[in-house]
Amino acid sequence: MREASKPAANTFAGFDADAGTSIHAIAAEIFPLCRSITGEGVRETLRRLGRHVPLDVVEVGSGSPACDWTVPNEWTLRAAHIENAAGERIVDFRANPLHVMSYSVAVDELMPLGELKRHIHTLPEQPDLIPYRTSYYEPRWGFCMAHRQMEALPDGLYRAVIDADLAPGHLTYGECYLPGETPEEVLLSAHICHPGMANDNCSGLALLTFLASQLAGERRRYSYRFLFAPGTIGALTWLARNEEAVSRIRHGLVLSCVGDGGGPYYKRSRRGDAAIDRAMAHVLTLNSAAPEIVDFFPYGYDERQFCSPGFNLPVGLFQRSRYASFPEYHTSADTLDFITPAHLAESYALVREALFVIENDRPYRNLFPKGEPQLGRRGLYDALGGDPKGGEKNLAMLWVLNLSDGAHSLLDIAERANMPFATVLATAQLLEQHSLIAPIA
Repeated sequence: MREASKPAANTFAGFDADAGTSIHAIAAEIFPLCRSITGEGVRETLRRLGRHVPLDVVEVGSGSPACDWTVPNEWTLRAAHIENAAGERIVDFRANPLHVMSYSVAVDELMPLGELKRHIHTLPEQPDLIPYRTSYYEPRWGFCMAHRQMEALPDGLYRAVIDADLAPGHLTYGECYLPGETPEEVLLSAHICHPGMANDNCSGLALLTFLASQLAGERRRYSYRFLFAPGTIGALTWLARNEEAVSRIRHGLVLSCVGDGGGPYYKRSRRGDAAIDRAMAHVLTLNSAAPEIVDFFPYGYDERQFCSPGFNLPVGLFQRSRYASFPEYHTSADTLDFITPAHLAESYALVREALFVIENDRPYRNLFPKGEPQLGRRGLYDALGGDPKGGEKNLAMLWVLNLSDGAHSLLDIAERANMPFATVLATAQLLEQHSLIAPIA
């Protein structure tokens, strides 16, 4: 008997609590940093992620073309606070990076409360939370604070200070590349521009960092590229500079908001029937009580850049709760307590299982296609005797034998039979060992 093809590591065997703890710890390392689409916060985040996996850090100068966009000037923030007439600081970004509107221009002015309020962003419907606000491409300044705190401010003069520069510099992104047996690539991406929010997107950054550290020591059919880039402009910059690499991408996922207890949620690629779309749908359907799987639409995270018509890459979006659908989204309530090791571990396991599918999916050819081969004389029924799942395994053998016609892959069979991919793969290996089927290269 020939030796069966060996699968990549990882079959779905429940959620690894240790993995969730490790991912949460990485998220905690980067949570306090004041990130934006450019600047030292992104660089420091990459330095910390680089303690766990080797990263190539790329600096792209301001003014560089990025498809139809241009890399903006770099934002350097040194201080941001509001003082009352007594010199007491009532808001300070060092207490929470959400307190300053990202990309605010410099200001140092004394003004009455009414004028100050025109530059303060709050959430009246969530009066105790600080919102997240940006003004990337329009020169403005602003602060964010709890609505209840703003409403309690007495009339008087206030000093608004934002010590910041917007000057030519660089946009920074990081890549971890793990070569596999083939140069064909899996792209895994998470945005790195959000400050002080755990689910969006410390959770995605941390999960992909941990995943890269684990895959680095495993056999890989595909090459893996992990991209940590600022949202929108970072993805566009990477795409503009990597069209050769883009042509090698066969599967891809964007990850964000993967640490809470909602969902899970998956948005298909623009293609709609890409292998990653099918793998994610198969895994989520069999392993989650109520997954939400939706067709592509051109809004959301960086999947919309990867799926733009000029690239049309097979890249989907995986989240727990869909963005903007949970009350903690883009607020100060998105803390490390909002994400849990258990939910991170579950998200990790689901992503790993989808990668396991695409790593091991291939077509087989039945070497005895005329009628069913006699399994009993090959000891296959005896090998399954006494097994309470013997009937299921027998049925799996019949499915694999029947659809191993060179036109159907193992994922096709798993979908048609409504069986876990790992069961179908194990069955194919057993039949291959007995020279009943053979993989097609």
